[in-house]
Amino acid sequence: MNRVIIDLEALHENIQKVDKWMTDHGAGWTLVTKVLCGHADTLKGLQALGVRSMGDSRLANLRSIERIVPDLEAWYLRLPHLAALEDIITLSDVSLNSEIDTIEAINEEAIRQGKVHRSIVMIELGDLREGILPGTLIKFYNHIFELSNIEVLGIGANLGCLSGAVPNVDQLTQLALYKELLELKFDRKLSMISAGSSAVLPLLLQGKVPKAINHFRIGEAVFLGTDLVYGGTLPGLRDDAITLEADIVEIKEKSLLPLGETTSMTPFETLQAENAEQAPPGQRGYRAVITLGQLDTDVKGLTPKNPKHQIAGASSDLSVVNIGEEPGGLKVGDTIKFSPNYAALLRAMSGKYLEKFVVPSVARFADTVPEGQKDILPPVLEQMSAIETEANLSKHRDETE
Repeated sequence: MNRVIIDLEALHENIQKVDKWMTDHGAGWTLVTKVLCGHADTLKGLQALGVRSMGDSRLANLRSIERIVPDLEAWYLRLPHLAALEDIITLSDVSLNSEIDTIEAINEEAIRQGKVHRSIVMIELGDLREGILPGTLIKFYNHIFELSNIEVLGIGANLGCLSGAVPNVDQLTQLALYKELLELKFDRKLSMISAGSSAVLPLLLQGKVPKAINHFRIGEAVFLGTDLVYGGTLPGLRDDAITLEADIVEIKEKSLLPLGETTSMTPFETLQAENAEQAPPGQRGYRAVITLGQLDTDVKGLTPKNPKHQIAGASSDLSVVNIGEEPGGLKVGDTIKFSPNYAALLRAMSGKYLEKFVVPSVARFADTVPEGQKDILPPVLEQMSAIETEANLSKHRDETE
């Protein structure tokens, strides 16, 4: 059976590890769940663990989360679009913004709904996705601070999401300085700099992230363990939380090179040319045809669990895996297992052609989580309030001693 397997115990360990990193830094964090595409059983597992702060970029996913995690703190992570503001305000507590006209419209909708909506203003730091230019910061804030139903939490940034810009200490320090500038200019406290993502975690582990960076939006590191900067897996995280399995429908010894002239007629990117360089003319080997194709996932983003296996190529419905000089005990009806990268997992979860399973079952998983570990990720805004309160008490103690 073609399927995606989500290991809740592995996710549990990764969430605990990331949470410890955040606690040691004095930061709050939000679990970015968009790669789950609203998958109910996985969300139920996260609920059993006590995850109460989740971020997503699709309203349909937020609706699923709301049904499953009723006391959720929801972050809307895609820049709000005007046509959907009613749903955005209904389904989310916090949104990321970079356009004054949009924030004004959010304010009007929040007034209609009788709510105060919280906002992080995104600043462009070099990845060239969303964000206002730093030179417009004072003018921007001068305007939005006057909106009645908008609570400005602070500033934020995205790095590594579009252009692959590697976060650095200078950029994060700039954000800390921008926050100080705004607080001095407007004589009001901003509680948050939301600039942490999975791409910032290597800097965090090196102790190079300024303390002022006090909110992280983490997704890929939790679900895949990925070190986005140096490659491989971040220390202490598991990379086996997600597995893709596909059925073998043919297994035969064949040539490892196509016969005759080849062209670019295939509709999908081929891996054949890349692999052909490693196969001398006339070499033969066992090739398995599996029922997993580009319609199901991004095949290039799959890594076979067996290091001897190599993906030769894929069409829309089938992929071919070189399995070696011997079949290795594999036969028709068996499965081949893969580790996905983020792109492959996202396409697999969003599609309707792969079954999705959680292991162990959600009920069994909930029963095995110790009571003291069922509050790993409470609402971030409550965390930030507690952190601020403790900081103020500590300051008061220092002043009175």
